[in-house]
Amino acid sequence: MIQGTDKTPMLSRRAALRLGTSVFGGLALAGLMPALAQTDPDMAAIAAMKPGEFVWYPERAPEGFVAIVVSLPDQRAYVYRNGIRIGATTVSTGKEGHQTPVGVFTILEKDVTHHSSIYNEASMPYTERLTWSGVALHAGGLPGYPSSHGCIHLPIAFAKLVFGVTHYGTPVIVADNHSQPMDVLHPGLLLTADADKAIQAAEATAKATPGPTAQESANAAELGAGAVAMVVSGADKTLTVMKGGDVAFTAPVTIRDPQTPLGNVVYVLKNTNGDIAWTAFAYEGNSVQQGKPANAIDRITVAPDANKTLASLLVPGSTMLVTDLPAHPGTRTDEDFVIMDHEATS
Repeated sequence: MIQGTDKTPMLSRRAALRLGTSVFGGLALAGLMPALAQTDPDMAAIAAMKPGEFVWYPERAPEGFVAIVVSLPDQRAYVYRNGIRIGATTVSTGKEGHQTPVGVFTILEKDVTHHSSIYNEASMPYTERLTWSGVALHAGGLPGYPSSHGCIHLPIAFAKLVFGVTHYGTPVIVADNHSQPMDVLHPGLLLTADADKAIQAAEATAKATPGPTAQESANAAELGAGAVAMVVSGADKTLTVMKGGDVAFTAPVTIRDPQTPLGNVVYVLKNTNGDIAWTAFAYEGNSVQQGKPANAIDRITVAPDANKTLASLLVPGSTMLVTDLPAHPGTRTDEDFVIMDHEATS
């Protein structure tokens, strides 16, 4: 485990937890459900972190696909791998007039030595672009409050660590509120027995194909090349599947109990020791509440031919957003996943 800041020595986990415990009684995180802090002892230390501080413990989940949650009220970011938190950090998001948009993004571009084309060639180390209009994760100033022009500033040491575990297509959820991730095993849409078999067969074929060179493996773009991004819109009653920045296909969906909101839930497909499952992240944003992960996915069905097509496209790392909001092109980035924020399209 790594714990520290860009400027201060590393602290022991015990000391950090002791510090967090001393102040947590009056410091409920505004952007997290109370149950999250109560059931996770590390949250006390994370709540008490000063600007620039972070924790990093990749040994908790050495392998698997990553998802990042940015909590705007807390000014914190959380990194999960296979649904297990492997890091957390203080951040600085967009200031008044330049607010960081709430929504679901995927990493579109990565650049270790990026410089801003808008703000006087300002250095933006370890940039991971979320929109083509200028929102990104990168190392930057951390005064303890929102101060950026819309980007998400990270401590430089943490930005470097995150850069090393993400790939093109890694989901980044920017939220007003979120709950702990949970695994959802085989309910509803997509994860039928036939879909499981197709995913396993696709993985076996991929393993039989000559793999990338060491240099290619180091290229983060290669890691997420096969993943698809899907959106299920309760408003449109439509599934949209995107691959490589293009719409692969769309299909109508049937939603059981349609008068009851689905809420916002992001699902990331994983395969752990042959067990196909979704890791689900429920979040609040754009006036839509958090959904119930197992309930939302279980209420959605598609026609058998569409499900067969989906099974042929799905690989671990694929991402699905379920939302009550419309998912027309005006709520998407031009070349990748969705931004469920009408003011931040590009």
